[in-house]
This record gives sequence, C-alpha cells and structure tokens, in this order.
Amino acid sequence: MDALPIACGGFLLAVLWFDLMFDVQVLHHRDGELPDPVLRSIADYYRRVTVEARPMGHAVGLVMVVALAALVVQLIAGRVPVWVSVVSLTLVAAPVALAARRILPDAMRLGWRSDPVAVQSELARRICRGHAYCFASIAAFLVVQLAATTR
Repeated sequence: MDALPIACGGFLLAVLWFDLMFDVQVLHHRDGELPDPVLRSIADYYRRVTVEARPMGHAVGLVMVVALAALVVQLIAGRVPVWVSVVSLTLVAAPVALAARRILPDAMRLGWRSDPVAVQSELARRICRGHAYCFASIAAFLVVQLAATTR
C-alpha cells in the first residue's frame, strides 16, 4: 500500500471539510448579496487561514506538492497499475491547480473584505463551488487509491 498519497489525500479532504463548513452558509442565499453576518463569518475564517495562519497555512500547499510527488513516484515505481496512478494524478492535480490559481487568491481577497458586498458575495459563492469540486475530486482519488491498494 502506498500510504503517503493516501495520507495526503486524507489530510486534504479534512481541510476541505473545514473550509466547506464555512462555505455552505452561501447555500441558504442563492441570489444577490449575502447578508453581512454570513460574509463576515466566511471572510473572517479565510483571513485567519490564508493570511494570519502563517507559516501553518503553508502546510496545505506543502501537502499538495508532496501528494503530487508521491503519485509521480508511484507511477514510476509501478507499484499499482498505470491507470490507477494516471487517474489519481488527474484527480489530485486538477484541484491543486484550481486552488492555486483561483481558490486561494479568491479566499485571500475575500478575507480582506475590501471589495463591494456584491463582489464579496460572488467570491464566497465561487469559493464554495470550487471547494465542493475539490472535495469530490479528492474523495474520488482516495476511493481509487484505496481500491487499488487493498487488492
């Protein structure tokens, strides 16, 4: 069993779960501007985890890099079928890229609360959608890895 990719996936899934506990507040307000208490709650959380939690906030990025590297090693070493490694790499690389290019910058921007309320509301909704996608992708990655390594 390749424990390192699975451990990384479990860590990332847990982080996403905590993010989603704040993100889901947007689901009760489908249209328009979010109420200030909702925006404040979400923005305060993202300010804490993206700006104020240094250096611990970097741990998530490090785990993402370690997961990708471990999957490349898994592919090269041939410990599991090639398709498992390729599918796993895809299921991890897509959310990592989304997090780096859009979710993290959006979360930092929301955390500062310097945009108009309409923009903050859209940022919060976009972060929620991104995290939901990432959660599903990382969960699928763990299913693939666990199914392949328990044979």
